Amino acid sequence: MNGARTLEPGVRSSPEGSWLLRRYRRTVPLRVRRAVVARTTPGVRARAKRYVADVPSARHLVGLVRAACLVRAHPGWCAAPGRAVRLVRDVPRITLVRPDPSPLWARNANAAAVRRALDEAGVDHFTVRGRSNTSSVIAVSADDRREVLDALVRACRARPGYLSAVDPRRPRRTVTRPGFTRGARRALARADVVRVTWYHGDPRGRLTLGPSYGCDVEFWTPEGDTLLAPRPNRRAERVPRTDSPVQVSDSLFTWLAPADTPARSLPAVRTRAEFARPAPDDIRFPVDVVYTWVDGNSPRWRRRRAEWTAAGYHEEAANAARYLDHDELRHSLRSLSQYAPWVRTVHLVTDEQIPPWLNLGAPGLHLVGHKEIFSDPGLLPTFNSHAIESQLHHIDGLSEHFLYFNDDVFLGRPVTPQDFFFANGLTKFFPSAVLIPPGPPDERDVPVAAAGKNNRALIAAVFGTEISHKMKHTPHALRRSVLYEIEDRFADRHRATAGHRLRSPDDLSIVSSLHHYYAFQTARAVPGRLRYAYLDLSHPALEARLGGLLARRDRHVFCLNDTVSTGADPAARQALLSDFLDAYFPVAGPYETVPVTR
Repeated sequence: MNGARTLEPGVRSSPEGSWLLRRYRRTVPLRVRRAVVARTTPGVRARAKRYVADVPSARHLVGLVRAACLVRAHPGWCAAPGRAVRLVRDVPRITLVRPDPSPLWARNANAAAVRRALDEAGVDHFTVRGRSNTSSVIAVSADDRREVLDALVRACRARPGYLSAVDPRRPRRTVTRPGFTRGARRALARADVVRVTWYHGDPRGRLTLGPSYGCDVEFWTPEGDTLLAPRPNRRAERVPRTDSPVQVSDSLFTWLAPADTPARSLPAVRTRAEFARPAPDDIRFPVDVVYTWVDGNSPRWRRRRAEWTAAGYHEEAANAARYLDHDELRHSLRSLSQYAPWVRTVHLVTDEQIPPWLNLGAPGLHLVGHKEIFSDPGLLPTFNSHAIESQLHHIDGLSEHFLYFNDDVFLGRPVTPQDFFFANGLTKFFPSAVLIPPGPPDERDVPVAAAGKNNRALIAAVFGTEISHKMKHTPHALRRSVLYEIEDRFADRHRATAGHRLRSPDDLSIVSSLHHYYAFQTARAVPGRLRYAYLDLSHPALEARLGGLLARRDRHVFCLNDTVSTGADPAARQALLSDFLDAYFPVAGPYETVPVTR
């Protein structure tokens, strides 16, 4: 950005985040709101929400005035290249603009700036293993308070940064102030913890990374020959006052960082011996991701599939909606690069198809054809996801621990390997509240229900227990060795599933359900929890649901599922979905060569 446009009122990303709608939900009784829903159509409600979204709140108007005053008072800071003034929760913030900001990058950039400022001031410091993976922690002696605060203020004036006093007892009540104005240092005179933040954002103003990714500077109190921490951390409350520093990779201090190979680790930082070794809950094994993808709009693929369509036993088994491409894969990969930078390799399994935007030279990308994983070429072509999934563990070079993504599954906020695995190798799975229907499978069952019943029969026969729950549409945490064991133990059923070209009532759902229950029964998996959302693209209130998800951004994982086509306008739904995905994931990732521009 050239800096010409320094005042940006902010992007109203969703009507669901408007102040009038929030006020309506807080003040109008639930029974009245339900009556309104019963007497109006989704279209009418959507139009009303779009109208109120354009009505600014008094706080927003004040924010605009304050932003204009900020630009006028500090033109040098605001108008410099690569900077913009943006409203963050209606408060103006000078934002450093770059093409590809990410949570891990923002964390690292803020911490590096603080270390540089302390080094220039000649202040001794060491990195601490804090309790957050999105913010870093640097410790200094309380004896150096004056020099430290002076150094932080100078750094915030060199590039507009922000300071806040963190109360360890009430960390969420932190007030962030400009560190480049008079009085900034005075407000922090007695703080035990100071958070330093430079706001980072993308050129279009859709993503702003703020204090969650700042750097905490802790003032450790001298007590005799030791330094005492002002708040708990993950390793040591007390360290020797004078001790030789050690250098270790910064990857040791956040679970967001890749740590499986030295080449991918973060740069070395100064710390103390107490913080310099891995902890028992650190995951040190590599984790890969596997996607399956099909371009259902390809004429060649449609002709091949048409030869087998009549064999589909159920509406969902051959429904075209299962294969439509809404550009989900591009944005799911964006979510992966933004929120799971610790992934080693992405294996993309396709039927000799390549997305036109895919960067085949992207580091860590492995394109895999069906012929490479099906040991029996006579089973191809296949249009059955259950069959394809049964062969994923045959991928050459696949890690023992990996995540399986459908292309309609997205990460909504930063996640760590520990969200899916334990450091001792156990996997986590995420049961749904939805039950598998009773009885044996029949032709009235949707494919997922029939497969669940078949899984249930196998588990009952081997372990004498009755499984009852389906799984959520999340990334599936898997172990390659467990999948090989399933293939060997249930060879006939496994081979039959691989041989069904379309979904069959005899299928097993191996990676999305059977693996989890089998691994649980053999002490290699346990239930886990994630903040999760499932959105059916055929739901009449889809626009409101997407808007709420965008306004909150509080789900670790969400799924946008399109199982059965409906009478809704496909073009309108496509536009709605495209706008949502572009607003949620505006930063082009390393896996694409032709970014979407809007």
